[in-house]
Amino acid sequence: MATQFRNTIINSVGTTPVRIYTTPENFNTTVIGMSLANLTAGIVTASVYLQDTPNDSATGYYIKDVSVAPNSSLRLVTSGEKLIIPEYNELFIVSNTTASLDVIMSYVEIA
Repeated sequence: MATQFRNTIINSVGTTPVRIYTTPENFNTTVIGMSLANLTAGIVTASVYLQDTPNDSATGYYIKDVSVAPNSSLRLVTSGEKLIIPEYNELFIVSNTTASLDVIMSYVEIA
């Protein structure tokens, strides 16, 4: 069983949904950390959602319209908490403000 630890960094997320991650074929992924950093001087809201891509049959919010304080960060996945993303599923983020968030996600891919 192959296990790979990785990070994804997404800069300046705005009002158009951005794909953070797609689980590759023959893998399952466990998100072990996720942080959002507000790059602006105002409060922004963010939503993170998971989409069942092969069938486009389901979309569910991991977090919806959470507020992130000005010039600060918010940890969405913290110690002890995990988010499992099955094969082919995709994780997205969107903000209510243009170019307002940086995202760092740490995860483990397991074959």
